[in-house]
Amino acid sequence: MAGVRVLDLTNVLAGPFAGYQLALMGADVIKLEVPGSGDLARNLGADPELSRDGLGISFLAQNAGKRSLTLDLKSPAGKEVFERLVREADVLLENFRPGVLTRLGFSWETLHALNEGLVYCAVSGFGQTGPMRGRPAYDQIIQGLSGIMSVTGMPDTAPTRTGFPIADTLGGYAAAFAISAALVKRSRTGVGSYLDVSMLETAVAAMGWVVSDYLIGGREPRAMGNENVTSAPSGTFETASGGLNIAANKQEQYVELCTVLGRPELVTDERFATREARKHHRRELKQELEKTLRERSAVEWDDLLATTGVPVAPVLTVQQTLSLDQLADRELLHDLPMPGRATPDGRERSLRVLGSSVHVDGHAVGPSTRPPTLGEHTDEVLHAIGYTTEEIADLHDQGAV
Repeated sequence: MAGVRVLDLTNVLAGPFAGYQLALMGADVIKLEVPGSGDLARNLGADPELSRDGLGISFLAQNAGKRSLTLDLKSPAGKEVFERLVREADVLLENFRPGVLTRLGFSWETLHALNEGLVYCAVSGFGQTGPMRGRPAYDQIIQGLSGIMSVTGMPDTAPTRTGFPIADTLGGYAAAFAISAALVKRSRTGVGSYLDVSMLETAVAAMGWVVSDYLIGGREPRAMGNENVTSAPSGTFETASGGLNIAANKQEQYVELCTVLGRPELVTDERFATREARKHHRRELKQELEKTLRERSAVEWDDLLATTGVPVAPVLTVQQTLSLDQLADRELLHDLPMPGRATPDGRERSLRVLGSSVHVDGHAVGPSTRPPTLGEHTDEVLHAIGYTTEEIADLHDQGAV
């Protein structure tokens, strides 16, 4: 995406995550933030000191590779700056409540008139139309409405929220994908697109298998904990130490599992002999397998089963996952300078962030620059779109930037 300029007016997670994916792919993402406060995520995260400095971990996690420009879209001078930015942009990304940008004087029709090739992507909880369009929405609200919580957790603990903001993240991915598709269309036609991304619809669409069990099969989805409704043995099993995920979904995988465990009788047992039989007797099968699995640790069983073709792996903590050789080899983690921070002896502090999950032409993809401080690139961007030093100083004096 080198050469693609994105105006990122987003806050918190879904929108900024979408902008981060575009930045990772090389787009010039200019983050437009409210003067004096900026993205709310600058104040969120597990480190209160960083949050006080406007560098909250939630912000640092998904804003590397972007430039920050502060802009008051309510001021006449700020609106003029925005118009200039729009004329030279390829993409406009925002996650205001529906109608906010229109009330500020920038409807899709106005934006399209300013720049016929502009791709405008609006991310919201429920979409730009419909009876719920004006309601506020955070990740947990969408998780509950979409049905995700109803199928998450054990039967006696559901509904349960997933352990990370999955609806926000999915919404960000959907927006980045839609923008990429619209840019392909523009490359052929020269005309931009208006993209309306609904977090609720994205979450429901991502539940395709679960939703289709009801739409097509007439079966009401329910929480099954770590069990897989489509197969058995497929879930988390207790060992002598730690949980072990096993997904022996194919007959040959089940046979191989029983062979390695030294339990060949489980292959011919009529309760477990076929895929459907195993699903009906999953509880008894789990008990039988765990009798043997408790003789060794999850790590030991993983070593024995890893090369057999049986999908298996221990259940890890986030800390353990981040130390995996696999992630190191694939270079998912990237080290950057910490913005605005130095050690007492003047050395740069480092910041570690996640890059893209996609390799391009055999290479890992990470952010090109550290996350920006608030308004760090304001003057730089204004100069680039034609403002003189004196005009920029005047914009600062007016509070427009």
